[in-house]
Amino acid sequence: MAITATMVKELRESTGAGMMDAKKALTETGGDMDAAVDWLRTKGLAKAAKKADRVAAEGLVGVAVQGGRGVAVEINSETDFVAKNADFQKLVGDITGAALGVNDLEALKAADLGGKSVDDVLTGAIATIGENMTLRRMDVIEGESVAAYVHNAAANGMGKIGVLVALKGADNGIGKQLAMHIAASSPLALNEASLDPAVLEREREVQTQKALEENAAAAKPKPDAVIHNNIIPGRMKKFLEEVTLTGQKFVINPDLTVAQAAQEAGVEIMGFIRMGVGEGIEKKQEDFAAEVAKTLAG
Repeated sequence: MAITATMVKELRESTGAGMMDAKKALTETGGDMDAAVDWLRTKGLAKAAKKADRVAAEGLVGVAVQGGRGVAVEINSETDFVAKNADFQKLVGDITGAALGVNDLEALKAADLGGKSVDDVLTGAIATIGENMTLRRMDVIEGESVAAYVHNAAANGMGKIGVLVALKGADNGIGKQLAMHIAASSPLALNEASLDPAVLEREREVQTQKALEENAAAAKPKPDAVIHNNIIPGRMKKFLEEVTLTGQKFVINPDLTVAQAAQEAGVEIMGFIRMGVGEGIEKKQEDFAAEVAKTLAG
């Protein structure tokens, strides 16, 4: 597969690796972007890439809580101007409210909103506002209590990042603190048991290869038993502490893990939702001069 300058640029931006290192990684892995990221990491040339850092889309995430039930909804727009529009924000609020009565995205699209389906209301808004909009996803969480937090709030209950946390036990204020932590730390899963096994296996392969290569290059190599029984398990433990909510250091009190903070507050974390605008959407970027030139050219 031919390695293009665009591919090298994308890999550099997502990993912070040098140009020649990025090109070599793509060459060694046949142009497979994920494999190239892993190759760079085994060489100590890159940190784990977060795909969310490479995506861009506009719009808002709305969150709502009713009793022990919380919903998060993402509605995308083409520009941030629309996301700041009062009519668009009212639409997000209305649709988020409707989501409290349904269980999935298709049911939400068909739900009644002022005598019309949500889908029809959205279509009408597209015609009125003059910009394409998409009801992209929704998620539901339940618990004895549910706390919500919106980061970069554009209006009440909506912003660029919406977080919901379901708790077992009475929420004495810890819920919002946990939600704020999740917004800042972006954990991949609640705990090791709920982490995608493929993510865990991929990280183990990377750390194993990295440890073996480092040991082979060391002046005094360690016995294989030390590598497999101490070093690799130690690195995997650190990985889990970084990517699982219960294992992370609590941002409000780093002396405690999130699990310990919840225990001290007398609650158990049952689950969470963290929804950020534009996650997983690739959006073509053009520089401003090129965009103006393109417009003038007709």
